[in-house]
Amino acid sequence: MMFVITLKFSDNKSNAAQFMDAHKQWIKSGFDDGVFLLSGSLHSGGGVVVAHNYSLEELQNRVDLDPFVKENIVTAQVMEFTPAKTDPRLNFLLE
Repeated sequence: MMFVITLKFSDNKSNAAQFMDAHKQWIKSGFDDGVFLLSGSLHSGGGVVVAHNYSLEELQNRVDLDPFVKENIVTAQVMEFTPAKTDPRLNFLLE
């Protein structure tokens, strides 16, 4: 399964700087563990992560550990989808 995680800033956005290093470490651990495929900033504010090879429950638990989520700096939405077609360079995602 594949997932798109959106992280949208909440009213506590002003606390982001205080937890940025811990949030970046959370992202790094997702890549190190082979769960995250890409991450980036949303132009509207917040961020997005694409994840795979995890169950929805495991991923939700991982998202709940993000310091930005724990401190209510962002609200997270996890959307699960099944890829049906990819660019040939991404065919491994169809397995």
